[in-house]
Amino acid sequence: MNAAALDPEALYADLLARVRPLVAPETALVGVWSGGAWIAERLQRDLGLAGDAGVVSSALHRDDFSSRGLSAGVEPTRLPFDVEGRRILLIDDVLYTGRTIRAAINELYDFGRPAAVTLAVLVDRGGRELPIEAQVAVATVELAPGERLSLVRDAAGRFSFELT
Repeated sequence: MNAAALDPEALYADLLARVRPLVAPETALVGVWSGGAWIAERLQRDLGLAGDAGVVSSALHRDDFSSRGLSAGVEPTRLPFDVEGRRILLIDDVLYTGRTIRAAINELYDFGRPAAVTLAVLVDRGGRELPIEAQVAVATVELAPGERLSLVRDAAGRFSFELT
């Protein structure tokens, strides 16, 4: 699929339908900061789940932390539930190398040992460097190695993509 043809609102509706059967009472939604957190927040509401979705920051576990450091504006990890023994539905916007997801999972384990972690993403752009696979990927797109696809959220909470 061509990145220009991606409709993030349509992808979100498809994601909502695909994750609905995966959500059980012991499931907690956790979004990877920032795009994944926005999606998880909206899924939490649209699925009618009580409480708040969690937010996980991959910043402290990134393999490039020594050169990148902490970015300004990164929201810290916030998990308003006990991770220990919970089924975690980890949400992100775009899956690329797998390095961010690895770091996010490491961060989750700092808070306890989940019973299981299931990964759901809006877009899989390929280019994996680690053996990480989304159980739910709504769209697959090919981008040049230097291109970046980012989810953007407007003031009304609607999603769009930015290709840089």
